[in-house]
Amino acid sequence: MAGLDLLTVGRISTDLYAEQLGVPLAEVRSFRKSVGGTATNVAVAAARLGHAAAVFTKVGDDPFGHYVRDALSTTFGVDTRFVATHPTLRTPLAFAELRDPGEPVLDFYRDPRAPDMTIAVDEVDLDVVCKVPILWIPAGTLAEEPSRSTVLTLLRHRGRRAHTIVDLDWRPVLWHGEIERASAEVAAALPFATMAIGNRAECQMAVGTTDPDEAADRLLALGLTAAIIKMGGDGVLAATASGVRQRVPPRPVEVVCGLGAGDAFGGALCHGLLSGWDLVRCVHAGNAAGAIVASRLMCADDMPTAAEIVEVLSHA
Repeated sequence: MAGLDLLTVGRISTDLYAEQLGVPLAEVRSFRKSVGGTATNVAVAAARLGHAAAVFTKVGDDPFGHYVRDALSTTFGVDTRFVATHPTLRTPLAFAELRDPGEPVLDFYRDPRAPDMTIAVDEVDLDVVCKVPILWIPAGTLAEEPSRSTVLTLLRHRGRRAHTIVDLDWRPVLWHGEIERASAEVAAALPFATMAIGNRAECQMAVGTTDPDEAADRLLALGLTAAIIKMGGDGVLAATASGVRQRVPPRPVEVVCGLGAGDAFGGALCHGLLSGWDLVRCVHAGNAAGAIVASRLMCADDMPTAAEIVEVLSHA
């Protein structure tokens, strides 16, 4: 595992994207298949940008599980040695309805439960967890046991080493809509993080406010070194404990599919951190990557290259 740059933890699925835009799911005639899940997409995005990325997750012993494992390793170049297999649970499916491309809807099939919520500590190398330059933890990993306890163990073992990133990742369906429970579980994890990233709704869940500056203040007060607050059309607020506080404007684009833009942002953010960039430059790259993916249909398949991000950034 020498040379691993990034380890992400959590959700994986086979995603099925409606190829007919502007119609409800019931009227869709065909779908395009890919891999998905926040943790998985961030790993794919970082690998596309030239980094050694792995994902710690679990799939079912079924055709879709075989598909996503093979696609990760052979198509996307993501290390799969920490992709475990559950003997009975089935790999999740997520159907993407693009009736409104700017506000796509995901219909999750994760019943009775998803294998990625059953990850166990003995399925990952704790030495890697401690030493990898970036550990990326989506908050959704805290929604169920044993995933919750496993993730908290990883965070404790790592000991708040930079860069330990918590993606606030508020997906109500994973929590059965229980925002108070989500807030409590995320509050238990944030003291182990060095950076948090989320949009206004995710900040409301995590720290009780949608105001970007107040959210950044509350996150930094927990001892984090950086907070990134996504503000939609108003851009992104980058804030650090050392006093940086800057709003980075968005990159306007004609949206084809809004899914995956946040994961592309995450992959580009990791690329910048691994390249030694300051936080504001990382956020500029994240905005460019998000805009590129939003202008395309797919998530994992359409993650940008470094050259494509540079091209977008070259246009003021």
